[in-house]
Amino acid sequence: MASTIRVKSIDTVYNGWAKVKRAVIDYRRRDGRWEEQTRELYDRGDGATIILFDPAHMVLLVRQFRFVAHARGMDADLIEACAGLLDADDPETAIRREAEEELGYRLRSVRHLYTPLMSPGSVTERLSFFTAEYSPDDKVSDGGGHPAEGEDIEVVEISLSEALAAVADGRIVDAKTIMLLQHLRLVELERQVRREATAKD
Repeated sequence: MASTIRVKSIDTVYNGWAKVKRAVIDYRRRDGRWEEQTRELYDRGDGATIILFDPAHMVLLVRQFRFVAHARGMDADLIEACAGLLDADDPETAIRREAEEELGYRLRSVRHLYTPLMSPGSVTERLSFFTAEYSPDDKVSDGGGHPAEGEDIEVVEISLSEALAAVADGRIVDAKTIMLLQHLRLVELERQVRREATAKD
């Protein structure tokens, strides 16, 4: 298949906590015509996120200030899944570090789910999603993140059903958190179906 993209230039237009790059490309449309397009790329690195759950259907989340929510006229204290940038680490190492820093739990084992592009229209980030079980024995601190890095994190322990209700009524609006909660809900539904099938046998 012939290439549909010719990159003409990529320039960094801002270099701060994140980088903003502007790309000028030639793009071949489905009808065969070529056209010049300009795209801006927001690059802050890749990240990882995790949701912790226990056998009693409780989950651990965090509540923290997000200026973007404030700027959009929303409640700025968002309830989210634990997450962070990879920095120089692999995704599993990074999410274990974040779980201990933010939630105060040292994880025994984690399960990787998927690593999607989160906003491919302009953001380069890929986010690795994880789940892990937790128990009181795994707690090593009160969590809360690093104040020196501007983090002011409250740990939120909530039932899965209440968290899903918070998604439905708009109290939880963070996309990664919604994806992880829906994943747990699907897992519970699958377990219920298996239990009912076993009971019929």
